[in-house]
Amino acid sequence: MTASAKRTSLSRSLMLLGLSAATLLLPVQRQAAASTPTNMGAATSNAKPVMKLPPIEEPGPFLPFEEKSPASNAQDTRLVIKLSDRRVYLYQGNNVQVSYPIGVGKAGWETPTGTFKVIDMQRDPAWQHPFSGKIIPPGPDNPLGVRWIAFWTDGNNQIGLHGTPQENLVGQAVSHGCVRMRNRDILALFEKVSVDTPVIVQP
Repeated sequence: MTASAKRTSLSRSLMLLGLSAATLLLPVQRQAAASTPTNMGAATSNAKPVMKLPPIEEPGPFLPFEEKSPASNAQDTRLVIKLSDRRVYLYQGNNVQVSYPIGVGKAGWETPTGTFKVIDMQRDPAWQHPFSGKIIPPGPDNPLGVRWIAFWTDGNNQIGLHGTPQENLVGQAVSHGCVRMRNRDILALFEKVSVDTPVIVQP
């Protein structure tokens, strides 16, 4: 074989080798192209935005402002009974909401002073005479009137605020320690307090 023929044969062999390498690389390139995103901008634009939450202490749509409920308002409510004024005051926070005239315990049966809380509430209560034990049912002649709000007990007897059929005696020291009120006033007060409402009795 002449030198010219040898060069031609070598050139053909190199061309065939190059075509074979290209044939082998083409599937690999296609596979790599298939596994790589073709449009990064489009993929990013389709992503959902991340919602930013406010700090935990900052009120907002995820943590609304706290509103006082009736229960929390009840915790701010207290009764102050001023025996010398012959009045009971209903406080909410530092503000007097309303006050009513009262009758208080007579000499020897003074209304106890101190800090107490409401321990019992009754509508249309029955009354038991402390000495005879006789029970008087609810009605116009019941000494407790239409409502009863107890705030003191020795374990057997109770003292509290109540209505009375003898409203002309409200404002005087005539009771056996209880706080007498006009029936319309005790009806109104009954709706403004609850068991555990603080009761402060001052001289």
